[in-house]
Amino acid sequence: MDAIRTEQLTKTFGDLVAVDRLTLQVAQGEIFGLVGPDGAGKTTAMRLLTAIMEPTSGDAWVAGYHVVRDAEAIKEHIGYMSQRFGLYPDLTVLENLHFYADIYDVPRRGRDQTIDRLLAFSNLAPFRRRLAGNLSGGMKQKLGLACALVHTPRVLFLDEPTNGVDPVSRRDFWRILYQLLRERVTIFVSTAYLDEAERCNRLALIHQGKLLALGTPDEVKQLMRGTILEVRAAQPRRAAAVLRHRLSGVSVGLFGDRIHVVTTEPDAAARQTQSLLGAEGIATEEIRAIEPSLEDVFVSVLGN
Repeated sequence: MDAIRTEQLTKTFGDLVAVDRLTLQVAQGEIFGLVGPDGAGKTTAMRLLTAIMEPTSGDAWVAGYHVVRDAEAIKEHIGYMSQRFGLYPDLTVLENLHFYADIYDVPRRGRDQTIDRLLAFSNLAPFRRRLAGNLSGGMKQKLGLACALVHTPRVLFLDEPTNGVDPVSRRDFWRILYQLLRERVTIFVSTAYLDEAERCNRLALIHQGKLLALGTPDEVKQLMRGTILEVRAAQPRRAAAVLRHRLSGVSVGLFGDRIHVVTTEPDAAARQTQSLLGAEGIATEEIRAIEPSLEDVFVSVLGN
């Protein structure tokens, strides 16, 4: 049985279609990523799957329960960490965990052992008596995750959990998620970070509520049309502007200090790039074909 299944799941707000006939399956015990830019419909999809919001049409099942007919039953089997997870800043780490344990009716017998395990698991044990309001951003995210896990859910929903968190805390957070996989918890995570999407077992790319691609990161990369030339040049911003204006039949993107040129004729494009930049007095350090990243694929799919 799939941990999550949707069929033509749709949510509209007046004329706005926030989620547009979304159909997908998530297997038990995998990390599944819902990937897209701000406004793509990720949070709305998450709210539909957690039975917070009813769909306009279509169906969805989570842990075998229908999101409308069995809404209350679903909430007993899932954990949900929203973008603004409701930690109480004037309660300590330990008090927040006990508060959520009370909300989820976690039995008193064995509760302390569960909380101790979560504190160790999230590296929060030394901070159990610190006020939540005095935690760093990364530590707040870990506490939010621990609170969402206090009732041992079968499916965990995380809505952009590392948004605004520093890179070290992001890495630590994902390390914790991988540990959860060993316990066969299904993790459904939304993110706008495409490097994080690479960490998922499978993912769905969505834009304006529509499903654009679905599969493993490697399968999604196969959707890339053409070859990517990575150009290293002096004055990369100016070089990218020149190539966008003068190089025809290609897509040009700036990725840090590297320029990506997507073309179906890599040899000709490489020669033209060298010539155009040379004519503008911009030194070219290297032009080479590279494997696409998910960011390249997403830009390419959006452009089609």
